[in-house]
Amino acid sequence: MSEESDSLRTSPSAASLSENELPPPSAPAGYVCSLTEELVAKAREELQEKPEWRLRDVQALRDMVRKECPHLSTSLEDAFLLRFLRARKFDYDRALQLLINYHSCRRSWPEVFNDLRPSALKEVLASGFLTVLPHTDPRGCPVLCLRPDRWIPSNYPITENIRAVYLTLEKLIQSEETQVNGIVILADYKGVSLSKASHFGPFIAKKVIGILQDGFPIRIKAVHVVNEPRIFKGIFAIIKPFLKEKIANRFFLHGSDLNSLHTNLPRNILPREYGGTAGELDITAWNAVLLASEEDFVREFCQPGPPCDSILGQALPPEGLSSEVPCDDSMRAVKSQLYSCY
Repeated sequence: MSEESDSLRTSPSAASLSENELPPPSAPAGYVCSLTEELVAKAREELQEKPEWRLRDVQALRDMVRKECPHLSTSLEDAFLLRFLRARKFDYDRALQLLINYHSCRRSWPEVFNDLRPSALKEVLASGFLTVLPHTDPRGCPVLCLRPDRWIPSNYPITENIRAVYLTLEKLIQSEETQVNGIVILADYKGVSLSKASHFGPFIAKKVIGILQDGFPIRIKAVHVVNEPRIFKGIFAIIKPFLKEKIANRFFLHGSDLNSLHTNLPRNILPREYGGTAGELDITAWNAVLLASEEDFVREFCQPGPPCDSILGQALPPEGLSSEVPCDDSMRAVKSQLYSCY
């Protein structure tokens, strides 16, 4: 699937700097590109990333943050800012807005983002609700595997699952390869009941999708859903109104047809549970990766920070990320919509 051609640089800073006017900046000691030549070429073609101008672009975004958002409490390191430039194809204005949204999302949903660290989510990780497969897809995308049937609602609220997903995304996006290639999601809805599905109503769906589409620097290249029961029609009906067309077109519903799945994800990267040849699904390796990152997450998510207003000023969270509480009527509507699928 080809990317849309929304990659023109619209920032005034970009327009005022031409390649004929000043030489490429030399790389500071703080950033060393880890991309292979193949991925450098891919980033140039798909993301409009020019290695010779990479650090100039980072500096332009850094200057915009300092000028337009002087109170935004954010890292300004090259590697961190590059995530946002790549996610928005080096459009400075859109990258800046994504960075603002990223911090706004974190502060508008404290139940998810406060004290976000692997050791606080051991129960979710041990349940097997999510893992990352050991092999990437043919395009180099890590495959995030979600299994909602492993969640027992009486054990902990659905927000704990969302915390585990966000924790995983934060770890994945540290890789420059993932920043360029994006990720693939494999969601197994086998055994998901009506009562369990009702926990994922419009309120939760809108907030999660708002983060994934407009508040996190990651490229979701495909979402493959397998073993979905009839109830999934109701779940997807809840989700779809909040999806942008580009993302909606990347959802593939395979049902129990694993041959259909294998046309997109080859058998040699899939575990036996999904008709693959890569052995049994193992959650321990990815759990170990996350738990080994405890100190990084403590530094990033567990430190006291200034009040939200002083950080973001007048910036508002993306649509769907307000802290409104869903009303009873909303939940009744969700259950009614789900029942109609039977």
